[in-house]
Amino acid sequence: MRRDVIGSGRPASTCRGISRRDLLSGAGALAWSWAGAPKSEAATDTPALAVTIDDFELRDTPGLGGAARHQAILDALDRYKIKACGFPAGKYIDNREGADHLRVWAGRGHLLGNHSYTHPYFSGSNPPALAPELQQAESLLTPYPTFRKLFRFPYLAEGKMRESRDRMRDILRQTGYRNGYVTIDTSDWYIAARLVARLQADPAADLAPYRKYYLDHLWNRAEYYDGLAKRVLGRSITHTILLHHNLAGGLFLADALAMFGARGWRLADAADAFAQPLFASQPDIVPAGQSLIWALAKEQGGFEAKLRYPGEDDSYEKPGMDALGL
Repeated sequence: MRRDVIGSGRPASTCRGISRRDLLSGAGALAWSWAGAPKSEAATDTPALAVTIDDFELRDTPGLGGAARHQAILDALDRYKIKACGFPAGKYIDNREGADHLRVWAGRGHLLGNHSYTHPYFSGSNPPALAPELQQAESLLTPYPTFRKLFRFPYLAEGKMRESRDRMRDILRQTGYRNGYVTIDTSDWYIAARLVARLQADPAADLAPYRKYYLDHLWNRAEYYDGLAKRVLGRSITHTILLHHNLAGGLFLADALAMFGARGWRLADAADAFAQPLFASQPDIVPAGQSLIWALAKEQGGFEAKLRYPGEDDSYEKPGMDALGL
């Protein structure tokens, strides 16, 4: 697998790199527990947002080094008094610096889930490979008291065929894991990669257009997935948004949280989101994966015009960013 775009978690040799579309079309111990009872899923018109952050690729970037980026993300979460869930890929935190950052993360009360060790694409061709990936990453996570047995599939890819999907679900069940679902998917990784590339070429580049694009993108995707939830479930939910430990998050996460709060969304803890009974769902679709809300809509049927595949990808954002000169 080729080297990752800085801070993206997507394998690539350029800003575009290998997208989810490329992957999806190609060949291919702690007990589960939460403090308190699961939250009610009564109908509500008020959506809530919980932050989840993938990969923890802590390499320095122009604009913010890895340590400064981590601190900025922590400060943003503290400012709005919410607890997030991080899903580190083991390969990024299997070092002293990574351990130090996780210690601070857990010390602030933020959850940790499992995102595999090598961040592979689980197309379903080799389901048994999931177990060693889980175990190798888990060995790095068990020292932290906020680790929970939540697993997030890299690329949100849960298998192309029913048999392989079910085998991987069996592995998760046998090892005590639940799926750490995303409900609001985003392409923040691509925006961050474009920003890094611009700052590498021009360290004095204006950040304001990237901030605006990032905020507009998050809001657009949140409105889309919450609207889909209302149609599929008849209500809003406490959403889990997919973000990455990248430059855009370090620079603009506080602005994003302020935006959601100002526009009427409640900011929530990730533990409350994952405690919703909805998050025990296992939609019967293939290929499996994407946002949980996307998958439930696909399973229900009648939403074909609303469901692009994959749900999010760089190819959807590239034309707009190109047109704006970003």
